[in-house]
Amino acid sequence: MSGDIIFEMKGITKVFPGIKALDAVSFSARAGEVHALVGENGAGKSTLMKVLSGVYQAEEGDIFLRGQMVRFQHPLESLAQGVSVIYQEFSLLPDRTVAQNIFLGREPTRSWGLLDTEKMRRETQDVLALFGDRHRFGPETLVSDLDVAQQQMVEIAKALSLNAQVIVMDEPTAALNDTECDLLFQLVDDLRGQGRSIVYITHRMREIRRLADRVTVVKDGKVAAAFDHVPETGQIVEAMVGRDIGHFYPEPATPEEIGDAVLTVRGGGNDRLFDIDLELRAGQITGFAGVQGAGRTALALALFGAEPFETGTVTVDGKSVALTSPRNAAGAGIAMLPGDRKAEGLMLMQSVRDNGMISARAFSGTLGAPDKTPITTLDQMDALFDAFDLRAANYEVEIQSLSGGNQQKAIVARWLSLAPKVLIFVEPTRGIDVNTKAGIYAQMRKLAQQGAAVMAISSDLPEVLGISDRVLVMSDGKIVAEFGYGASETEVMHAATEAHLELEAS
Repeated sequence: MSGDIIFEMKGITKVFPGIKALDAVSFSARAGEVHALVGENGAGKSTLMKVLSGVYQAEEGDIFLRGQMVRFQHPLESLAQGVSVIYQEFSLLPDRTVAQNIFLGREPTRSWGLLDTEKMRRETQDVLALFGDRHRFGPETLVSDLDVAQQQMVEIAKALSLNAQVIVMDEPTAALNDTECDLLFQLVDDLRGQGRSIVYITHRMREIRRLADRVTVVKDGKVAAAFDHVPETGQIVEAMVGRDIGHFYPEPATPEEIGDAVLTVRGGGNDRLFDIDLELRAGQITGFAGVQGAGRTALALALFGAEPFETGTVTVDGKSVALTSPRNAAGAGIAMLPGDRKAEGLMLMQSVRDNGMISARAFSGTLGAPDKTPITTLDQMDALFDAFDLRAANYEVEIQSLSGGNQQKAIVARWLSLAPKVLIFVEPTRGIDVNTKAGIYAQMRKLAQQGAAVMAISSDLPEVLGISDRVLVMSDGKIVAEFGYGASETEVMHAATEAHLELEAS
């Protein structure tokens, strides 16, 4: 049960040159509650939290912390008052220990200014004890040896070591798998139970339903809706986009729209995949479901030649192909959009245009190129960007300045320059707002309608079921079940978990 108001922001207005980022926004959080803050990319969510934490100072409005007016001029001031922000991109030093990261910049000392490593270790252990037995690492563990979920625990531990009563989590599950997400949810429940205020920024509706006590929607720098409960998803989405977006997912393909097999695998295997028999058909979106480690991403990497099949045969348009490298795969007409677009799909400090032209330039005038490369000039690429409604000040700006949705559009456009026959989408909408998600789904359907075979892998099961004409379930490196359009989450997950348990038992 939530209690007294811990902080309240009233009439916050923040102006940057040429834009009013926040316009008289009011927002609050109570002790022992999770308040979800949602909105499209650029709506003002992160700006509002940066005002709260002292990164920005508002031109108008007031902030009250435990009933007292405060004006933070620097993040250190808000930290000292118990306000901590955990950003999507962690601020950890990988080559230092957990304890060194938690106490970075405020290391305890003994006489003569000597570092008190024992006190630092002891207090770190006390903070980690708040996680029970979930952390599975100690004060002396190097951060570089931790997985993403454990690194997030370190960020939370830093906040707890400062006795933070307000913890802001900005897209905390963006890089987590299903198991890691469940662990985070348990930690959020624990923090709520300790009476702390959690501001939870996310684009994922299932996380809002799982965690939130209240929901506030911001749009164009204003509060579009404030709910003292968790409303239906449709109400949240409509408030976010300012209109009823109708069917969130496109209509499935009709039998007449589904063509012949474009890609066929028979007996495919490597050290992570076993006896893969697969057909991807023109005009059809095939989704892949399964528990973490089931083999979905391994299959995508094998089809893209990054972790090749060691056994079996692969054909594309009836011709045998050797997918021994991404270049060979691209030359055969297979494209893959990676799950981590920043780390694996983009040259962040290069222009939008240069990122779009990577594939076309790589195959320009070379052997092994795809049958046709429709995009060969900058003007043609610009026209493709325009057709995708890719929004940027111009196409010469660095691509890192674009929103996640526009970065994703640029990667899709890049691959379309090679007219691929098979498109593999891994986590196609990770970190993308609801309205842009609908646009990505529509684009995937359009590509299928134009004759491509589309493969979709996502950790969001409702997304897989919503966009797919059929769903293949994987477990322990094998395809174990197939469902048509309209399958339920329950039956798909039952197939995935039952197969996993049977394999474990054998």
